[in-house]
Amino acid sequence: RDVKWWILFGGATAALIATDRPTSTLFENSRGQVSWGNHLSNIGAGYTLAPLVAGFYGYGALAGDPKARETGVLGGEALLDGLIVMEVLKLAARRNRPDAPNNKGEFLAGGSDFPSGHAIESWALASVIAHEYRHTKWVPVLAYGLAGVVSAARFTAQQHYASDIVCGGAMGWFIGRFVYQTHMDHAIHQHAWLTPRMMPQVDPGSRTYGVSLSFGN
Repeated sequence: RDVKWWILFGGATAALIATDRPTSTLFENSRGQVSWGNHLSNIGAGYTLAPLVAGFYGYGALAGDPKARETGVLGGEALLDGLIVMEVLKLAARRNRPDAPNNKGEFLAGGSDFPSGHAIESWALASVIAHEYRHTKWVPVLAYGLAGVVSAARFTAQQHYASDIVCGGAMGWFIGRFVYQTHMDHAIHQHAWLTPRMMPQVDPGSRTYGVSLSFGN
């Protein structure tokens, strides 16, 4: 059921790759803008996201908040999965960055541009947080908003082309959603009443046995 989204993002990435270099020349920024972009994009760096994940887990463990604790665990897994995907693709693509001295934007040229690691990591964690707290409206907005800021900052800092960011962001979101859907604990979410539980029933006095089906905690 996600094929349509992969086709959409794949097509968008291909179109952006074809127009990356001429488009990037239209948005050349000053040294000050590049510097601000680099500093702002640090929000999505591993040394920023890892403590955030640890903070979720630590708060959840100390405060007895299972959802925060789960966010820490799943967020860590999403970051690790994103790191693996990113490194494999970077080694395969070897695309040069926009600020490379030679062969800018060229694939198989020894670079580490495609896809954007900051985009993958920030969107992967944002996806986990947004899914965990989707019933609190401002949390997904804040999580995705910060991931969007990180992505835009990488473009402003001339560290990535638009295609690198779109591809990385899409992959990160899908990674976060996959981790959440496959490893979340249904019992701590509001739809827990839909979770079926089967319990054996044995009555030695009447020598009968059976199975009961219940929903909820």
